[in-house]
Amino acid sequence: MKDELKQDAKGSELPGRNRKRSYSGFTREEIEAMKEHTREMKTDSTGSSRSNKADNEKEVLSRIAEMPDHDRAIAERIHELIRISAPSLSPRTWYGMPAYSLDNRIICFFQSSHKFKSRYSTLGFSDRAMLDDGDIWPTSFAIKDLSRTVEEKVKALLEKAVK
Repeated sequence: MKDELKQDAKGSELPGRNRKRSYSGFTREEIEAMKEHTREMKTDSTGSSRSNKADNEKEVLSRIAEMPDHDRAIAERIHELIRISAPSLSPRTWYGMPAYSLDNRIICFFQSSHKFKSRYSTLGFSDRAMLDDGDIWPTSFAIKDLSRTVEEKVKALLEKAVK
């Protein structure tokens, strides 16, 4: 058989050895986030700063300070809300983002809109957060601005996440 293009059941071409791939790889931002996570994992394995809550908080606040003004204002307020509504959570970084953990496991994180060039910032929750609500529930929330109403929703989510 000659080098024929293979097709799936719908007749679409499947990638073969001699075809150019259209996938260009990870974005620069994704690569940087993975490098950050690798550094964080190395820190974890040495047992150094992850166990020091004060150093972790300094690192989180440093990451927040690097954000553009609008994202920084949201991240600072979310940090305050976490300190008030879920004081059992410990600050740390995760893929270079401000994150908060319980028993060294990520519960929630803040992703600046600037980090991956998206149109809104995100407050995300891991599967460790206790947000379960039947068979389906959101674990990531877009935040464009922090009104009083949004703050109340964030506080309620945080309180539920650590129950």
